[in-house]
Amino acid sequence: MLTKEPEVDFLQSRIHDLEEKVDQLRLSRRVLMNLIEKIERERAGAIYRLEKEKKKLKKDNCCYARKLINKNQQIVELQMKLQTLHQHNSSN
Repeated sequence: MLTKEPEVDFLQSRIHDLEEKVDQLRLSRRVLMNLIEKIERERAGAIYRLEKEKKKLKKDNCCYARKLINKNQQIVELQMKLQTLHQHNSSN
């Protein structure tokens, strides 16, 4: 019995095809995992940059608010001085 039966040949061919598909799937999985890792690194970098920018903007906003408060106090003081001078001049 030197010749193989056609069914055995078919099954061996089918096994070979399936093994190739498994190898292709493994490769595809590796490629996808690498892409996912790359995307996650980029996402983490973007989040870090955005948080850093948010912190800077918050700091700048606080500084600007303090300057506004100081300027507002100066305006109020000048208005009070003007009012005092005006009252002093009108009493004379």
